[in-house]
Parts: sequence; C-alpha cells; structure tokens
Amino acid sequence: MPLLETSRRLGRLRQPAPPSPSSSAPARPVIGLLAGNGRFPIHFAEAARRQGYDVACVGIRYEAEERLRDLCAQFEVVPVARMGRMIRTFRRMGVTEIVMAGKVTKNVIYTPMRWLSLCPDLRTIQWWYRRDRADNRDDSLLLSVIAEFERDGMTFTSALDYAPELLVKEGLLTRRPPTPAEKEDIAFGWTMAKEMGRLDVGQSVAVKEKATLAIEAIEGTDLCIERAGVLCRAGGWTLVKVAKPQQDMRFDVPTVGVTTIENLRKAKARVLAIEAGKTIVVDQPEVVALADRYGITIIAVHDGAAA
Repeated sequence: MPLLETSRRLGRLRQPAPPSPSSSAPARPVIGLLAGNGRFPIHFAEAARRQGYDVACVGIRYEAEERLRDLCAQFEVVPVARMGRMIRTFRRMGVTEIVMAGKVTKNVIYTPMRWLSLCPDLRTIQWWYRRDRADNRDDSLLLSVIAEFERDGMTFTSALDYAPELLVKEGLLTRRPPTPAEKEDIAFGWTMAKEMGRLDVGQSVAVKEKATLAIEAIEGTDLCIERAGVLCRAGGWTLVKVAKPQQDMRFDVPTVGVTTIENLRKAKARVLAIEAGKTIVVDQPEVVALADRYGITIIAVHDGAAA
C-alpha cells in the first residue's frame, strides 16, 4: 500500500468522532421530591416530568409508593428519622430545590421505645434538641425540618407550583346539592375547622345538626372520619376540610382522594365540604364519579358559604 494512502487512512482513524446528539443536548433541570404516602407524590412527579424536569426522589420508608421508582430519574428510600441521610442523598443527587408531597404517619413519634424503633441518625438527634422546643405542632416541626435542610443550602418550594391544576375550583362538584340544613352545617363546621387550623390542631371537622362530632388531630382525616361514623351511627353527617388561616403551601396542604370518599361512605357521611383554591383533589374525575355513585355531595366553597 503506498505510504501516502496509509498516512491518509491513519489520519482518518485518529480524528475524534463527532459528538452524539445526546451528549450535546442540554442537561434537564433537577427537582427534589421528599415523598410520603398517597397519590399526590405520583401526580407531582408526572407533572414535573411533563415540564421538563428530572425528579430526584427520597421516599420515606413504609410511606412512599414503589411506583415512584419508575417515574423518577433517581430514587432512594430512607427511614423517616434519618435526616442526615436524606440531606446527603439529595446532595449526591445534585438537588438544591425540594418539594414535600404526601402524608407521613405522625403518631409514630409516640410509639413505645421510640428512639429504638425509629433509630434516628446523629443529624436527626441534633435537630431534635437544637430546634425551638416550645411545642410539637405540625407547622412547628415541619418549619424546623425545612430550616435544617436550609443549613445545607437546600430550599423548599410548593409542589403546587408544578401542578396547580390539582387545586379544586369553587362550586358544586357532584350532582346532588346540599340541603338547607346541610348548608347550615357547612357554615358551622367551617368556623370550627378554621379555628382548629389556626391552633394548628387539624384541618377537618365532622358536624351534624350544628353539633361537632369529631375533630381531626394527630390521627389524620381518615381516622377522624371513622370516629365520626362510630359516634353518629344514624349517618347523614357533614365533613368540612379547610386550609389553615396561616397555611404554608409548601407542606400539609389539605388533600382528599378516592380513599376519602370510600371512608365517608363506610362512616355514613352525606356531605364533604372543602375549601376552594386551597384543597388538593387527587384524581378528581374518579373522586366525583365515586361520590355520585354513593350519593355523597362534594362542594368547594369560600368562607363557608355554600351557594
């Protein structure tokens, strides 16, 4: 083979390959997800992906749904009392902005031998004793958790910035409107629920004939509904669920879904009144269809006034 031709061939072999389309494509922005249970984290992950984000998820063990693994670019499960590991995991994932979505069972902190059962890491122990210990209400605890993450340069934002369509609009959602007596219960329950929210006790109140049957506290909405059903075996009562007057939309936004409706049916409730523009209805078409099937009224109102 002539020397000139050999040189040309070697020169062609030494030339670097042109960059592939994938290597030249800009990196997708990353958003962190701290996920509890329920379908809200799934809806957030889907919405963030549609908007061009890669979702890096830390799922709370025994809370987060396994389906998130397929929806997120990165996914790791961490026990609820391992805050240091959560922060290190998010840092490794390249996360600086995080959203909270989903419920976390709160009464786990009052189980016997809680330090052994929860097995907190050093960062969690330091946080527990470093925080303002004036009270252990939901807002106090969650704001102190956010402050702990901020010590490492991570900020929290509202999941609703990415999925605003989940917030319910004002009006009657189901076919059956509330009766005049039920409207009075809604107005009565609204006042009670807002006061409980102001005190950071809970967001839901069960009412019948302008008497309070049950108030949500640490047990959550589902067990509040169950208790109301036990105390009002005749049924026909109303559940009012609202945002707190001081609601921080980054966490603990009132949420209802299919499970809520199933529990209301079991407890023989007749009406679900929620706050328009501040309540998440997950899988709203399915929720409304199920409520219509069971004859349960769902209405979203402002200021407790059911038109």
